Amino acid sequence: MQNVFNSKNSALLLIDHQIGTMGWVGSISFDEMKKHALMLAKSAAAIGLPTILTSSMEENAQGPLLAELKDILPTEFENRILRAGIVNAMSDPNFAKAVEATGRKKIIVAGVTNDVCTVYPVLTLLEQGYEVQVVADAGGSPSKFADEMSLIRMRDAGAVITSTNQLLAELAQDWSSEDGSKLLGIIVEGFGA
Repeated sequence: MQNVFNSKNSALLLIDHQIGTMGWVGSISFDEMKKHALMLAKSAAAIGLPTILTSSMEENAQGPLLAELKDILPTEFENRILRAGIVNAMSDPNFAKAVEATGRKKIIVAGVTNDVCTVYPVLTLLEQGYEVQVVADAGGSPSKFADEMSLIRMRDAGAVITSTNQLLAELAQDWSSEDGSKLLGIIVEGFGA
């Protein structure tokens, strides 16, 4: 397999995994979405994947980011991009600069909600020439229909739609490798295998 995403060429964007926003999701359970988002964060920390966290209007209905993210990615949490209501995170100059500063052209994105907070930055990233994978089960939308429409729109624009487990397997490539053994531990913990 060519053109694989790995810890040397990719970066992770976790967009708006906020308590209030996650409560608006109806396409996947809160617990499943949270589990997958935290698995991504743990994986990024374990294999040194550059990660950018962002949130929108934490003091309003959207609420704070998941508290676990502070424990898993403390530096990234402290340096999170606090957006003042900008829907498309890539329209926030600080977020766009942080993405560019990773130096990576392969971007992994998970966000809440997929039909608002994920779709627009993904479309912008694709327009700017990035390769993008969207981890659909680490986010969700208010309805299954809304989620399906946003995933179709991103896929049709050129994004690869994936799942947490599938992405971690791609990042690993070989479970006996250094990255692979770390990621396998996160999968076993996350899925209780």
